[in-house]
Amino acid sequence: MRVCSIIGARPQFIKAAVVSRELRDVGEEVLIHTGQHYDKELSDVFFEELDIPTPDFNLGIESDTHGRQTARMIEAIEPVVEKTDPDVLLLYGDTNSTLAGAIVGSKCDVLVAHVEAGLRSYNRDMPEEINRVLTDHASDLLFTPSESAVETLRAEGITDGVHWTGDVMYDSLLAVRDDVADRSTILTDLGLSAGEFILATVHRQENTDQQPNLEAIVDGLGSASLPVVFPVHPRTVDRLKTYGLWERTTDRFEVIDPLGYLDFIRLLDTAARVVTDSGGVQKEAFFLETPCVTLREETEWIETVDCDWNELVGADEARICDALREDRTLEATPNPYGDGKAGRRIAEHLRARISAPDPER
Repeated sequence: MRVCSIIGARPQFIKAAVVSRELRDVGEEVLIHTGQHYDKELSDVFFEELDIPTPDFNLGIESDTHGRQTARMIEAIEPVVEKTDPDVLLLYGDTNSTLAGAIVGSKCDVLVAHVEAGLRSYNRDMPEEINRVLTDHASDLLFTPSESAVETLRAEGITDGVHWTGDVMYDSLLAVRDDVADRSTILTDLGLSAGEFILATVHRQENTDQQPNLEAIVDGLGSASLPVVFPVHPRTVDRLKTYGLWERTTDRFEVIDPLGYLDFIRLLDTAARVVTDSGGVQKEAFFLETPCVTLREETEWIETVDCDWNELVGADEARICDALREDRTLEATPNPYGDGKAGRRIAEHLRARISAPDPER
């Protein structure tokens, strides 16, 4: 079995770390890095910390408009697929790298498999939502993180090739959580005490590229009674400076560079609360039982909201302030995302599908 895996962004590196280990026990993997996240803090450090194999191909496609970036990825991925002749093209999540891989796979008549299938925010203004929908409808195998995602696909008429596997990010977190405290010195480095700070991340286009939204987020965070630690994405730095918000941000918060996986998980695990617009961080916070305030009006991770561990506030200063001031007594989290064996199930489903006789022969 030869699997061609396509990755390009931080959350995909984390997911691939889990699945790649399982795949390489049962077959061959060709790893393609599109280059969508190319800064060392957003790319190289994850490969080092998570022991991800060096990509067989790095396409070097960096930032651009969504259309041009996706088109360049399609153009670069296709000859690699033709050269390596994989049995299956394995895709993760909802980035432009995901959609580009789905288009190439469907045009090259290669089996397409999608990890994190069936997620919907129902906000078509989000580029990620379009990527999710199109990728799911182009895929032959759909691996869902939750049972509700299976129901979402069924409602859209997709039933063949759908498998509930659980969430691979849960696998990853379980693999590092027990020893992350020993491997990370980030609390000491920043002079922090567990439970006495708030962690914040902001990177989504609808928040960074609209000055009123980004300003409302900065001012809302400024109302926090605890220190705010803010690892800032490069694009967010650029927008803060463009909008004249950089000095206000650095005066109020502990602004730091983007973190590697281990340091970030350590901060997330010990924070009193996290404020974020990241889908992956919402889910990691849920796994770690850290209350989450989400800077969006909707989420694809509906289970985190249903059990009250996640509060949606949008880019609204007053709602952010209220969420940060609110005392929250929460019950233990349920377990809708599996048992930490999603990567193994994905590898087994791929092997079974590829080794099955072709009914048309």
